[in-house]
Amino acid sequence: MSKFPDNPYLPWAEINTVFLDMDGTLLDLHFDNHFWLEHLPKRVAEHKQLAPAEARRLVTEHCAAIEGSLNWYCLDYWQAYLAMDIVALKHEIAERIAVRAHVEAFLGYLRQLDKRIVLLTNAHHKSVNLKFEYVNLAPYFDRIISSHELGLAKEETGFWERLLAIENFQPEHSLFIDDNLQVLRNAKQYGLKYLLAVRDPDSTLPPKDTAEFEAVVCYQQLMR
Repeated sequence: MSKFPDNPYLPWAEINTVFLDMDGTLLDLHFDNHFWLEHLPKRVAEHKQLAPAEARRLVTEHCAAIEGSLNWYCLDYWQAYLAMDIVALKHEIAERIAVRAHVEAFLGYLRQLDKRIVLLTNAHHKSVNLKFEYVNLAPYFDRIISSHELGLAKEETGFWERLLAIENFQPEHSLFIDDNLQVLRNAKQYGLKYLLAVRDPDSTLPPKDTAEFEAVVCYQQLMR
């Protein structure tokens, strides 16, 4: 596991902008894992008249082939690739969309501190819109940015330079929380000073190793 203590102290007086990932950071990653590993392969098998194992292999192998690219996150890309309405399929299991514990209190706390709060997600805008139909988080944000607006995923070189062109922030006075370690490493290389990983992005799975990054376990403990 991470060598750092969980729920570290944050010097809020030094932080002006808070960048927050969505899936696995603010929302339980269980919805997405269940969709891509279980629900979508099941619907692909029905739609294409494939054996369940073959449908699962079709989805998982293509996921692996394009992982980390913008297409991996793009619902329009997957709709074209599978010839299926991905948004409609996500609505079928929308009851699994869940806000992680104490997230809304944490966002309210950031608002009280007068921080600029920016949702910074690789999720396609259709996925963001879908989820915010079921959870009321959108009003907390000063801005919502999908990496699709920038043409690069958060883990790709040049992402933060493109972000700076549309969002005025100072890396040395910014906090970024994300459950993707490669994304965090890219942010660290760019120069973001305050970085936190997430220990349990999927509530149904064991805690993950956050390697060199300090980790959030409970957002309530960051409010101090």
